[in-house]
Amino acid sequence: MWRKKNVLKYLKLEWDEKISLVEAQLSTLTDAITHAKQQRKLLSNALQNKLFEQYRFLNARGEEKSLKAIFAPNTNPVPPAGAGECAAPKMLHYAYKHGFTPLAMAEFWWGVSPKSEVRQHAKFYPSCHGKCNPILGHMLQGLEVDPNPLEDNWAADKALEVIYQDEAIVVVNKPSGLLSVPGKTIKDSAYTRVQAMFNDNAEGPFVLHRLDMATSGLLVFALTRRANKSLQKQFITRGVEKRYIAMVEGIVEQTEGEINLPMRGDPDDRPRQLVCFEHGKPATTYWQLIATEDGRSKLYMHPKTGRTHQLRVHCAHHMGLNMAMVGDGLYGEKDSRLHLHAEQLSFDHPYDHRRMVFNAKCDF
Repeated sequence: MWRKKNVLKYLKLEWDEKISLVEAQLSTLTDAITHAKQQRKLLSNALQNKLFEQYRFLNARGEEKSLKAIFAPNTNPVPPAGAGECAAPKMLHYAYKHGFTPLAMAEFWWGVSPKSEVRQHAKFYPSCHGKCNPILGHMLQGLEVDPNPLEDNWAADKALEVIYQDEAIVVVNKPSGLLSVPGKTIKDSAYTRVQAMFNDNAEGPFVLHRLDMATSGLLVFALTRRANKSLQKQFITRGVEKRYIAMVEGIVEQTEGEINLPMRGDPDDRPRQLVCFEHGKPATTYWQLIATEDGRSKLYMHPKTGRTHQLRVHCAHHMGLNMAMVGDGLYGEKDSRLHLHAEQLSFDHPYDHRRMVFNAKCDF
């Protein structure tokens, strides 16, 4: 037995020595690769900066700025990769350079959608925020430009319906066009309206979840810290159930299904979201067909997760339903409103723990 142990001992020492030698060789190669990557990054950045210095854009006043100068006032003075390559800046620069006065302009997508983004053939889309907005902010100076519709409060004259209230919670039916919480430019929101209602006799309100500005439907706010803690726990453990109604462009052939597409934000085009299998967070949606009519389909949608724009992207993306929601100006075609409504909301009351189910009828 002792001989076998000695043999094993010497074999282990022999192989440990061989492994150490290979690891040393591997470490040398890994260090070389890391150094090469760093050099490549430095050279790439230097080349990118030279290109950015060469990119110069006119505006309607005849003023010219380099790409780096345009992005300098921003929080990140280094322009993102690909800035200046889009169609709109190039078309405007050509017009100014040749003495033309732009009267109107719109951009639409032509061809197959990219793998991650949601783009549909022949549909119009706004310019991207990260790359084009700073450039267009310079290039449109000197032109008569319509006000930005995104800075208008579309729900100023719409009422916030209170569905239920007690000493712990308030449930409201948010109209389409009203923010859930205050924005950078628009302060009117479901939160500020609830705050005004209960300002004198509540610890809250506390925000528990949100709906997109364009989405209508049920929201619950906690009015006390105790209620907030209880409901927060239910949201985290998925004890809160939500059911939406959506109308999509096209005829859905199946009666039900589940969509699993991981998502993340688009850093160059907020608030748009991307499908990303590498860096995205898990996102799951269960859906059921209600009816089809006039080339459109009405669906029940049950989000198992709560990613930003999850239902909208899962409908519009070519790996999802491949049918954008009616009125979805971000992922489809703009209409009078986005046809997405949070119809049902259920949870346990934070004080007596009875199950509560709330419903709000949609208007489409």
